[in-house]
Order: sequence, then structure tokens, then C-alpha cells
Amino acid sequence: MRLHIYDHKAEMGIAAAAQAAGRLNAAIEARGEAALILATGASQFEMLDSLVQRDVDWSRVTAFHLDEYLDLPASHPASFRKYLRERFVERVPDLRRFHFVDGEADDPEAECRRLDAEVAARVVDVACIGIGENGHLAFNDPPADFETDEAFIIVALDEACRRQQLGEGWFPTLEDVPRRAISMTIRQIIKSRAIVCTVPDARKAEAVQQAVEGPVTNEVPASILQTHPCCDLYLDTPAAARLKMEPV
Repeated sequence: MRLHIYDHKAEMGIAAAAQAAGRLNAAIEARGEAALILATGASQFEMLDSLVQRDVDWSRVTAFHLDEYLDLPASHPASFRKYLRERFVERVPDLRRFHFVDGEADDPEAECRRLDAEVAARVVDVACIGIGENGHLAFNDPPADFETDEAFIIVALDEACRRQQLGEGWFPTLEDVPRRAISMTIRQIIKSRAIVCTVPDARKAEAVQQAVEGPVTNEVPASILQTHPCCDLYLDTPAAARLKMEPV
């Protein structure tokens, strides 16, 4: 795992986006196409804003959605489909395809299997992800399932995760935060050839320290990133405040 620490979120986002774009361009040059996974949430604002401005042939890129709440309308301000349409898809109109997670599907299990088939057909070149306050990756809250070979599963959201969504301002009350979601699994995320993980803010400092310097355990799902051969972690100084490990 390579650490990159910046004094300002904007610098962090620009650097993370440059890394992701470079990976996509290398894949396009080598294979004629590329595949990308995108996360959502407040941690990804600066990175996504920079990524859509990068010189990438988006007509050769297929993108996948990391997770989505169950039974939340796509028009809801907290919908990750809405988030990604506004912050990414509509800003790269030449994009080959975006595979959204349909949290309103009549049969969520069937939606998981549909997504499984779509992602299984691709080599994912880069996953742009974050780390939750409880150490989650996607919506894989602790104790996360490190064993399933399925690409997408239905998960229950723990209270710490739901409180993070409330604290970031996505919902008016805790009761309004959904209790279930469809999430890409840990093993599927780790299959990505490269991982660009962007984590700002002091509220993430404890989770970052445990993920980077603690043991690999499903009680801190993001600790699995220690095992990935090509993972770059982009932090601002408040998020990195507890680390002893030096940046590259």
C-alpha cells in the first residue's frame, strides 16, 4: 500500500484522479478498452470533479457502481444513482456504459445476479473507493464477508454506517437512513488490478489507522487493502493524523 498525504482536499482529489486516469489510459493503450469502479459519498467529491476533466477516451470505458440503498428512489438526494449521474455520467457523455445498481429492483437477489454477470465479463482496471468511519469498504460493514465469491450481495447496514450517512447530511433523521443495501463484495473489489482509495477528514482518522497499520481482519474491512499488490491511498492531513507509516 502506498500512502499519499496532502494538506488540502483539492490537491488530494487531483492527485487521486490523475492516478486513476493514468491506469485507465494504460489499459486502453494495451487492450483498447478499460473498466472502472466508482464509489460515492462526500469523500469522492474532489476526486470525481477532477476525474471527469481528465484526458481519457471515455468511449472505451465501462464503469460500475459500487453500492446502492435498497428501496430508495433514484430521485432521492441520497441516492447513489443520482449522485453518479450528476457528478460523473452526465459530465462524460461519451462514456461507453455505466452499470448502475438498481436499488428499486422488484427482486434484489436477481439484481445482484445480473450485476454479477456484468462485472464477471470485465477485467476491472481501477477501483476508485473510500473507507467508511467504521472501516467499511462499499457497504461491507464489520464483520464483513471476506469469503463469498459472489460479486454483489444484499447487506444490512450497521448503526455506525447509518450514522455516518446522517452526519454527512444525506438524510434528515437516523430513521430515514435505509437499513439494507446492495453492495459489491470485498473479494470483487480486491480483484481490481489497481485500487485508488481517497479518504479525507479527521472523522476517518481512526479507521484509516486501523486499516493501514492494524491487523487484516473483517472487523476492519478496509484492512484487506494491505493485501492488494497495487493500492494507492490518498489522504488529507486530518485523515492521516494517527498514522506512523510515512507516505511515499
